[in-house]
Amino acid sequence: QVHLVESGGGLVQAGGSLRLSCAASGIIFSINLMGWYRQAPGKQRELVATITRGGTTNYADSVKGRFTISRDNTKTTVDLQMNSLKPEDTAVYYCRIVTAMYDYWGRGTQVTVSL
Repeated sequence: QVHLVESGGGLVQAGGSLRLSCAASGIIFSINLMGWYRQAPGKQRELVATITRGGTTNYADSVKGRFTISRDNTKTTVDLQMNSLKPEDTAVYYCRIVTAMYDYWGRGTQVTVSL
């Protein structure tokens, strides 16, 4: 059983930065997509950023220019560098890895941005 473990969340002031990391507990084959999603209280889970096997990235409009997704295929890790954080970025952030056969999700890490 493969597990995804997120780290790097926490409390930061507006304008600050955080770096989230996600690592898989085992080997994952045929990765098609790696990404980060978030869910704020009372809201639906939403896409933050994804990166395909070919390296194509996609970002939510609200984070473009502030967040950067990166991956290391050899270690099956995916990171999210978050700069210029805003209070509206406050949410639980989830890592996701999609393969040809499976759709893995982490348990989430809390990011809180204060004024």
